[in-house]
Amino acid sequence: MANSNIAEEMAKKQRDISVASFFEKNRHLLGFDNKRKALLTVVKEAVDNSIDACEEADILPEISIELIDLGNDKFRIIIEDNGPGIVKKQIPPIFAKLLYGSKFHNLSQTRGQQGIGISAAVMYSQLTTGKPTKITSKVKNNSGAHYYELHIDIAQNKPDIIKDESVDWNKDHGVKIEMDLEGNYQGGSQSVDQYLKETAIVNPHITIIYTNPKAEQTIFARATDNLPKKPVEIKPHPYGIELGMLMRMAKDTESRTLQSFLTNDFSRVGSGTAKQICENAALLPNTKPRELVREMAEKLMEGIKKTKIISPPTDCISPISSEELEKGLKKEINAEFYYSITRPPSVYRGNPFIVEAGLAYGGDQSSEGSITLMRFANRVPLLYQQSACAAAKSVVQTNWRKYGLSQSSGALPQGPLTVVVHIASVWVPFTSESKEAIAHYPEIIKEIKLALQEIGRKLGSYVHKKKRVLAEGQKRDYIKTYIPHVAEALKELVGFKDADEKKVEEYLTSILEKQRGKLENLEVVNEEYDEELAKIGKDNKEEQKTLGEEEKK
Repeated sequence: MANSNIAEEMAKKQRDISVASFFEKNRHLLGFDNKRKALLTVVKEAVDNSIDACEEADILPEISIELIDLGNDKFRIIIEDNGPGIVKKQIPPIFAKLLYGSKFHNLSQTRGQQGIGISAAVMYSQLTTGKPTKITSKVKNNSGAHYYELHIDIAQNKPDIIKDESVDWNKDHGVKIEMDLEGNYQGGSQSVDQYLKETAIVNPHITIIYTNPKAEQTIFARATDNLPKKPVEIKPHPYGIELGMLMRMAKDTESRTLQSFLTNDFSRVGSGTAKQICENAALLPNTKPRELVREMAEKLMEGIKKTKIISPPTDCISPISSEELEKGLKKEINAEFYYSITRPPSVYRGNPFIVEAGLAYGGDQSSEGSITLMRFANRVPLLYQQSACAAAKSVVQTNWRKYGLSQSSGALPQGPLTVVVHIASVWVPFTSESKEAIAHYPEIIKEIKLALQEIGRKLGSYVHKKKRVLAEGQKRDYIKTYIPHVAEALKELVGFKDADEKKVEEYLTSILEKQRGKLENLEVVNEEYDEELAKIGKDNKEEQKTLGEEEKK
């Protein structure tokens, strides 16, 4: 009897948990686990959305970011873009409802994908300052703008509209977001400054006007007027389907037969391939998809595995290109050797992806300590959780010793080297909702390692060549040291005049050049290097110390 009462009391406490309530208590999963990172996350989510919207509307992005220090670790962030704007009805749910968006169900390359980033930023602002987020949106040149002040109803995960009015805005179209939040501004490799700089490097078609909390303005000017190739949305590939997903798709499809379901709802499945799948699954092609029970779905999965199906199309992906990647490296790093590649498309869980890698060696880079690793996913810089990322794991597992670098077991190689890894995919598998590290899928790690080995071989050729040239130069210098002594000795023995002694020196020097060949000059003048750009986001000792203390806490 007593146990029954306890069970009833416990049952009274059971209730639904809204998504917003969950993330309110677990905001670290979204990248809000410390003030410095929170400031970066909010800027990142807003900028990524702005670039996505502009590209989708074929508009060259021009984004203004202003950070204002309000004191007591409070900041105001104002971000404005020239995108297509957001229609009035969609403004509240986009900004004040978690897990609401248009990209989650699309299979095409975008920066945002979960429908959670900007609404999580609004929630963080609300939690830390209690103030509403202000949004202004205009979709047409000859229309008025919509202005909202929003909170999130955490318990219901829905918008709480504080103010809704029409306003005049002297702008053709675009979106402006203004929010106050708790944060911490510091320079360094994990700062807002660094994020914007790297974003500008891998997105040469955008203009960013950035004003930091010290009221210092930096303009990352557009380097090209060509928008990236617009990714095309694709359907799921059969190799990436799991049993539950297949059963749901069969239930929701409008196709009347199994064969038409396979050809209409999946990519790379024609009528011949669909028949082959049905045959391998021992199912009739005219079976109604909605009658597909679990046992039949399992047979269909086996049939798909046994059938050879062409890899997914790659027009849904827009890589940076090896040329642009190398150009970005040259702007950022004054090195002596550069190389970059774009790998052929590959597939994980049915999702196509492309890995790109580049390197910059030597020059102004320090030869002490570990190499610098820059990571990007769908053209977005990844600044946190490096050690948890598939890119870092691939670099560590690559044998860099044969490419001329020193490397301890299980560690990054040592030397004056910067390595860039970029993955472009319709669905980048991140380790968490904060999108800071790429998950360790074997197919992705394999492709990254192949890319690293390819650029590593070029690096190895250069490093070994440089060593040979240096050794040859040292030998020549050694021999040249004795040439004047030989000429002087001959002068004394044979009785040469001073002019003859000089001729002997020149003759011996010419023999040396002729016998050993011309010494190759490996010096490179990097005319694209931008010293001012390179300084942005660099640590100073004070900032390093503060960061170290913060991370210890």
